[in-house]
Amino acid sequence: MNKKGIGVGSASIMLVFAVICMAIFAVISFSSAVSNSALVKIEKELVRSYYEADSLAEAVFAELLLADVIPDGVRGVEIQSGWDLSLDTETVSFTCEISDTKELYVVIAVYEKEMDILVWRMRDIGEWETDDGAMDLFDDDFFSLWPGD
Repeated sequence: MNKKGIGVGSASIMLVFAVICMAIFAVISFSSAVSNSALVKIEKELVRSYYEADSLAEAVFAELLLADVIPDGVRGVEIQSGWDLSLDTETVSFTCEISDTKELYVVIAVYEKEMDILVWRMRDIGEWETDDGAMDLFDDDFFSLWPGD
């Protein structure tokens, strides 16, 4: 007997292969969704903290506008003031904490009757740790494989 076409066995193998591929893609998709969810939660917390710090900085700035004399602190925020030689005016600076590693940094120029915001930005305050250890890409055994050694 001479059979033509695809047999039942090869169709079953193709079906099993397709099911395995779909299962692998499902696992990859699920793990990607879980990791993206964790990143979204971290980003959500950072954005919420930023806007809380921004709101506090706005309130501090509003109180500075109304003050006759620059206070040492407003709403629990320490105020630093000094003279800026390049602008030839007094400057006021303060920071509002966003997280353990970030803060909102504000610098204001104080003129006779008005104030101008010079800097209003988020900056990193965490310690930067450099990796001084060099990666050993080629060990001594690698070079011994070359002919002529």
